[in-house]
Amino acid sequence: MAVAAVAVCGGTTATVASADPAGLAAAGTKIELQGAVNVRDLGGYRTYDGEKIKAGKVIRADALGKLTDADVQKLGTLKVQSVIDFRTPLEVQVLGADRLPSGVSAVSRTIDDTGMFAKMNQAIGSKDPAQQQALLGDGKAEQIMADMYRSFMNADSLSKFGQTARDLAETKNATLFHCTAGKDRTGWMSYVLLRAVGVPETTARQDYLLSNQYRAAADKALRDQLKAGGIMQNPDLLIPLQEVRDDYLDAAVQAMEDKYGDFGKFLTKGLGLDAGTILKLRKNLVS
Repeated sequence: MAVAAVAVCGGTTATVASADPAGLAAAGTKIELQGAVNVRDLGGYRTYDGEKIKAGKVIRADALGKLTDADVQKLGTLKVQSVIDFRTPLEVQVLGADRLPSGVSAVSRTIDDTGMFAKMNQAIGSKDPAQQQALLGDGKAEQIMADMYRSFMNADSLSKFGQTARDLAETKNATLFHCTAGKDRTGWMSYVLLRAVGVPETTARQDYLLSNQYRAAADKALRDQLKAGGIMQNPDLLIPLQEVRDDYLDAAVQAMEDKYGDFGKFLTKGLGLDAGTILKLRKNLVS
């Protein structure tokens, strides 16, 4: 299972030369760590009325089990008060528990990935090109991703996302939330949070898509490693699982609109946030 652990975590940091025409990387500040590649403070994004998300309040991340001692020390300087882990028990078992500074509250808040991690591990672990093609090829990997995003409207997932929003309405210092790659469950939570406090949808979407930039080098390194090791003849089968895409986000948004009609009703009826909590969230996170 060691290979599978690398498959979704990507354990090294690399500088990715990628265009950022919207200038969004300067808003959501990347936090450079050796053991995690997709860690960033959401501070700096502007709302419709020209205000800014406060720095040092919300950090989104990938899994923290591979952090170095220096990484842990750096997190400590960021005054992180709690870490909310969306991973399933299988993900934690394979990738390891988070490494955190002392005194940080660790919250396990499992959000179902509809078996995506297990299916990815199954394909890689088979070492069989035909089985890998059967599991992930011909649009099956894309379908796995779309199904997971639609599942964000399930009652249990909604309750976990809603509780995280309520926690963020109360946070005094930084609250960090993460899944495994920091791009899907974490990406949806970040997208919802930004929109909830008045950041334009286009900006929230660009933040979501930035995971492709920050994960590109580590994800490619994994595919190269799997091919060189003879584990996958066609490691590009993993690309749809490694990336975030507009189509995936659109699957969740469409499911949201089908169920609740609009984003405002999703916040109140789906996430269970009353008007007072939404106002408190904005007051706490926006300067």
